Amino acid sequence: MIRTKNTNKPTPSAILCGDFHLRETIPLCRTDDFWGAQWRKMLFIRSLQNKYGCPVINSGDSFDHWKPSPLMLSWAMEYLPNKFQTIYGNHDLPQHNLEFATKSGLNTLEVAKKLTILTHTHWGRPLAQESLFVPIEFDTTMPHRLKIAVWHVMTWRGKVPWPGCEDLSAIQILAKYPDYGLIVTGHNHKTFIEEYKGRLLVNPGSLTRQDADQVDHKPCVFLWYAKANEVEQVFIPIEQGVISREHIEHKKEHDTRIEAFVERLNTSQLKGFDFKNNLELFERENKVRKSVMEIVWRAIDNQ
Repeated sequence: MIRTKNTNKPTPSAILCGDFHLRETIPLCRTDDFWGAQWRKMLFIRSLQNKYGCPVINSGDSFDHWKPSPLMLSWAMEYLPNKFQTIYGNHDLPQHNLEFATKSGLNTLEVAKKLTILTHTHWGRPLAQESLFVPIEFDTTMPHRLKIAVWHVMTWRGKVPWPGCEDLSAIQILAKYPDYGLIVTGHNHKTFIEEYKGRLLVNPGSLTRQDADQVDHKPCVFLWYAKANEVEQVFIPIEQGVISREHIEHKKEHDTRIEAFVERLNTSQLKGFDFKNNLELFERENKVRKSVMEIVWRAIDNQ
């Protein structure tokens, strides 16, 4: 159930988000000041939290790497919204293993009382029993106490994401776990909502665009109204024209040149069994660029 905007709406019960993937390195596809862009999005969420005073619930992968630098931790402490509650995503965990969670940067922020790590379903775990009850009366026929779960798990809506995918779809998850009025998921960076018998699964999607195929992705969060179990999508401001495919095209060109080189090598009239002599002959006959041959000779010398 998606709420339409109106002037008489109640205060949201929570802000739902996921997959921040905060990082120092610049994604290959980005042509702008990515460091600043991610923190501007964080400030936008923080302004929403300040406006409504409700908790921010994140469905995992707050960081792109489990061991953020002191600089990254300092900025996170400064920019993360108040009442920030999250779970461990696979990127938040050393070796993607919950047993090593205390080594993570996310644990450091909890020790510093900057955030709360929920006892919900972290990466690699089945749906937790320790889910959150929200004691709010409902206008609908739903139970008077709403049970919600926050889960870092691969799920999807619509078309199967890849052949042979065994991960449950959003509708299958809702059907399998009828006790939950709201399930907030992370890991799939696409944004979608699924509804089933008055219950919701919300997958907020990634906060930033870090891959070239996300050129049309619109980062957002959801305001959740617990009394009616409805959500309202709020888009986060982004800059246009900052996603590039140039690195992909360069790789394709490089791969094509290598394939052509190997093909010519296979069809060349080589003589004898002296590899280096034959390679020199191949170079002369095919007029291979000097820069390419330098790479080949370096590789041979390093053997």
